[in-house]
Amino acid sequence: MIPRILTIAGSDSGGGAGIQADLKTITLLGGFGMSAVTALTAQNTRGVRNILEVPADFVAQQIEAVAADIGVDAVKTGMLVNPGVVRAVCKKIREHGIRKVVVDPVMVAKNGARLLSPEGEEVLKKELIPLAEVVAPNLPEGEALTGRKTRSLKGMREAAILIHKMGARNVFIKGGHLAGEPVDVFFDGRKFYELRGPRISTRHTHGTGCTLSAFIAVELAKGTSPLEAVGKAKEFITAAIQFSLPLGEGQGPVNPYALAAREIERYRVIHELQKAFRILRERKVGHLFPEVQSNLGYGLPFSRGPEDVAAFPGRFVRIGGEVVKVADPEFGASQHIAKIILTAMAHQPEMRSAMNLRFSEEILNRARKIGLRVDHFSRQEEPARVKRLEGSSLSWGVRQVLQKSNKFPDIIFDRGGEGKEPMIRVLGRDPEEVVAKVLCLS
Repeated sequence: MIPRILTIAGSDSGGGAGIQADLKTITLLGGFGMSAVTALTAQNTRGVRNILEVPADFVAQQIEAVAADIGVDAVKTGMLVNPGVVRAVCKKIREHGIRKVVVDPVMVAKNGARLLSPEGEEVLKKELIPLAEVVAPNLPEGEALTGRKTRSLKGMREAAILIHKMGARNVFIKGGHLAGEPVDVFFDGRKFYELRGPRISTRHTHGTGCTLSAFIAVELAKGTSPLEAVGKAKEFITAAIQFSLPLGEGQGPVNPYALAAREIERYRVIHELQKAFRILRERKVGHLFPEVQSNLGYGLPFSRGPEDVAAFPGRFVRIGGEVVKVADPEFGASQHIAKIILTAMAHQPEMRSAMNLRFSEEILNRARKIGLRVDHFSRQEEPARVKRLEGSSLSWGVRQVLQKSNKFPDIIFDRGGEGKEPMIRVLGRDPEEVVAKVLCLS
């Protein structure tokens, strides 16, 4: 049966947090999302303009309606507004015997404003936390719950112990507010676990806590252990932040679709590369291949490394007038073509494909004549530190071009250097676009 997840939280009219973020995440993960709305907000990326609280008895009616009919495998709570709503939520969780409860204690806004009264906080600590399978506060929320500073690893551990003593079976304290490398702490009452990840430089982090706690709830409903659930959630939210959406004029939302889009696209990426190869073979473009042979690559949306870029193992080989592939395309098959694509995507995410051709002034002149944008880098300008770092030259060169170009080029070339064959690289949104450019040059 499909996991049934109930989110009890406020509505975000901007779509980046609250029940909107929860339902998007639940659906992406294969769950069936239901909601009990605790408050309506008028907000956008620049902030909250107004809040309309939903009466506690109507929140209870929403929970009762879905629990009594559809059933609930897991609950996640977010903004609970006032003590009456907190009590109503606790009562319904107990009545329906719901064990898999994830509490995102939305108590403090990013600007420091309190979102729950002191009385409401006490009810949350005494009644809701003891019902929780996982409590997932950030550092300010951890401080609000415990009354202690948590801005250090030691402080996070101490806070986790105190929250566990309140009755939570597992505590997951998020360390995004720490200086330096962010570290999250998970405590199951017996052992501490540290979850580390990269710090991503972006201001677009709206909805982080909502998305994370919704993910944990879905995993718990699927039968995943709490520790494994938070580990998966960490990977998911890291990608969602890395590929966050710069919407609006303020703080944009995280992107829960990032990891899902990559997985959904895997088959299509391979299929498009195979289709492109058939065209190259039929049109017999082997005369465009360099001495080191040619390859064609295509990256997944939101690619993070060479393992997310598919290409042809062993490259294309020219045999007489024929174009032959050594093997079918695979992910992680070519570091060379992956570096070009990943560097291009860092500047323009939709430019996900590339192919290398032999260097020829005639080919470049033909490209300019048909209106393709052509740019280049010089290996003579390559810093010594880049030359010493194995495999970094190509990323450096492509980056040099993209940083100075007003428009994204169709072709990036270099005239080679010591031990380096001169090369032309054709870039595009997908293999079809790249091959179309290549055929124009043939």
